[in-house]
Amino acid sequence: MTQPVFRFAPSPNGRLHLGHAYSALLNERFARALGGRLLLRIEDIDVTRCLPDYIAAAESDLAWLGLTWERPVRRQSGHFGAYRAVLDGLRARGLVYPCFCTRRGIAEAAAAHEHATGERWPRDPDGSPLYPGTCRALAPGEAARRIAAGEPHAWRLSSPAALAAAPGPFSYRRFDEALRQETVPADPARWGDVVLARKEIPTSYHLSVVHDDAAQGITHVVRGGDLEAATDLHVLLQRLLGLPTPLYHHHGLVPDEAGRKLAKSLGSRPLAELRAEGVTPDAVRARLGFAPP
Repeated sequence: MTQPVFRFAPSPNGRLHLGHAYSALLNERFARALGGRLLLRIEDIDVTRCLPDYIAAAESDLAWLGLTWERPVRRQSGHFGAYRAVLDGLRARGLVYPCFCTRRGIAEAAAAHEHATGERWPRDPDGSPLYPGTCRALAPGEAARRIAAGEPHAWRLSSPAALAAAPGPFSYRRFDEALRQETVPADPARWGDVVLARKEIPTSYHLSVVHDDAAQGITHVVRGGDLEAATDLHVLLQRLLGLPTPLYHHHGLVPDEAGRKLAKSLGSRPLAELRAEGVTPDAVRARLGFAPP
């Protein structure tokens, strides 16, 4: 039987908070229960926001909590060549296309449509206006000319082509805290033509995480419930790329005093502040429902 492999994969664009601690500790709990391995992966594809100081701080915070992990630690910023090769393979199969539309332009088009018709523009699972596939119809020569001219662009997955190349139905296996498993249907079409890379970054969260989970032999993915919908898309990418689909567990999110999920963008208190105030690792573990290490 293959030894289970888990991973905690923070994005170092700020300091870790209690929500990160909960996810890391839950990965540790599952790994220990199944006699598995625990990896740390640094998801730093956004090199402008993911700073070395944050990476060092994340490792320090996790070690303070009593967590240990295998080394070396995989940093995604060191594997852009691998992600670019995957993207090139999808391009060669006609499954991605260059898109010159901006998020603002898509949002404005959706708002104009809603104002004119009174009909709600379709949304993706994140709540953003679904991309209508405008640039999918561009002639190859026109797209190449605009790329050569240095026009900013992204690379989008062609949902119709992808679903034709890897037809459904789609599903994955998930497990609960008691390690019971069940099959869950997946609907990747609801993501539409999602962005897989940008001109300045040859990958996206979706592309890099699917690649890395396979490259690292991850068998069990434990992550927040805010990423549950993304699993539908990841199942499609795994099938397109011939990669295995791990088991998934999407846990509840740790709320703040106002009931909102903890987030760096909201200024949620980092673990570093708790440490500075004298809060102990055992106290953090107890607050989150975990025993001392």
